Amino acid sequence: MQEVIEQILDYLKGIWIKRRFIMISTWLICPLAWIYIAQLDDVYQSEARVYADTQSILGPLLKGLTVESNPDYQIQLMVKTLLSRPNIERITRMTDLDVQVNTPKQYEDLVDGLREDIDIRKTGARNENIFTITYEHQDPEMARNVVQSALTVFIENTLGENRSDSDSAQKFLDGQIKDYESRLLSAEARLTDFKQKYSDVLPDQYGGYYQKLTSTKDQLKAVELGLLETQTQLDSARAQLNNSTKPSSADAESRVKDGNSIQTTFDSRITELETNLDSLLLKYTDRHPDVIEVQKRLAHLNDQRKKEIESYLSSSTGDDGGMQTMSQNPVMQGIQIQVNQLENQVASFQVRAENYRQQVKDLESKIHVLPEIEAELVALNRGYDITKEKYEELLVRKETAQLAQQAEETTNKIQFKVIDPPRAPTEPTGPKRILFLIVATVFGIAVGVGISLLTSQINPVVTSSSQVSQATGIPVFGVIAATENLGLQQWHKRKTRWFILSNVLLLLLLLCFIAFALSPEKILAPLRGML
Repeated sequence: MQEVIEQILDYLKGIWIKRRFIMISTWLICPLAWIYIAQLDDVYQSEARVYADTQSILGPLLKGLTVESNPDYQIQLMVKTLLSRPNIERITRMTDLDVQVNTPKQYEDLVDGLREDIDIRKTGARNENIFTITYEHQDPEMARNVVQSALTVFIENTLGENRSDSDSAQKFLDGQIKDYESRLLSAEARLTDFKQKYSDVLPDQYGGYYQKLTSTKDQLKAVELGLLETQTQLDSARAQLNNSTKPSSADAESRVKDGNSIQTTFDSRITELETNLDSLLLKYTDRHPDVIEVQKRLAHLNDQRKKEIESYLSSSTGDDGGMQTMSQNPVMQGIQIQVNQLENQVASFQVRAENYRQQVKDLESKIHVLPEIEAELVALNRGYDITKEKYEELLVRKETAQLAQQAEETTNKIQFKVIDPPRAPTEPTGPKRILFLIVATVFGIAVGVGISLLTSQINPVVTSSSQVSQATGIPVFGVIAATENLGLQQWHKRKTRWFILSNVLLLLLLLCFIAFALSPEKILAPLRGML
């Protein structure tokens, strides 16, 4: 530790011995630097403070009804993008700075300078959106104009961004709705064509293909069973009728209505079926199963009526007494009526059975292609449902976007209130000449100290016995001081006086420059009077 202290002391003694270099460097560096600093142009700073109010009264009222955005995030984004190149170029046009440059390079330097010099920062509390915009320029009016332009761009961009976003959202939703509407119409057309093409095998209110096939077979079995039962009853009735006596002539006579017409047992049923057929034709076409069945039954009854008339005509020329006897027997009349009714039922069952057999045959012929048809139908329905769901969702979103846009047009979510408008400053805010003067002085002294230290190391001077011992390796047993006759002490005193005088003059000069920096008008006024 003692050695380190002695080494430091040796360095200081070497610097003191070479102190003339400190005088030279300070007088060469400091006055020139001070003159340059004194000639720096004054800089004027203009600032504006603005408050962004994001607490809109419509926010709680429209919560859940409109698209909710974060206004604080939008403000932070606008702050970050304020100094983007398009905004800076807009500021140059608003302040006419662009007409003051002549070359593209000068314009680029202007844009870069504005980006670096314009400062926007949040100055309020954490939850307060208070922003301060500052700018420094040699012209106070230009400083105010630049701050005003930056403030205008900041407010307009923030408000315009919301409207631009709403318009973009509306255009996007309109385009998507048109796209999905065309998709939906196309899907509906494909689904309709498919259902029309395979309407006989597609599922309906009675079920799908297999349910329809099973139901048709069950109905066919029921009809065939009914046909068998009715046929058995008819055979039994005919057997009873054949075992009875021949019909009497009285019944035959009772059938004669006049000279041109004969009444049969089928006339009332024929009339009833004709009335039923007329009513069915009013509702259905000729190819409807019920119409076809009634027509077949009507044709069958007409054939039976014709046969009865022929039988009557053939028997009327023969045994008239037997016909009369049979016509007057109520039991035989009942059996004959039952036979006629059973014959009609058999004809009806036959028509229905044939219809069901044809349906079963048609359904069974399509059993191999049915899985493909059902799979295609499922795919069509799925695509249609998805498209319809998306279309309805887009309609809801469009309504929400329109409501949000109307709310934004009625009142803005962000209200800007200018607290302090920009003003043209009357006093310069820079440059900080006093600080620069002190720094230049310290720099000049530091350079002189460095040169003195370097010179003392290159051309060393022994200042202590320890240095002699280190240099020669021989111990020093005593030190002899120089006498006054040599004049060394006087020489060192003169050097010290010159050093002190130089520093005093330099300090006085520094004080003059500091006084000029503090109040240049007070210093220049006497000088102008003298000149």
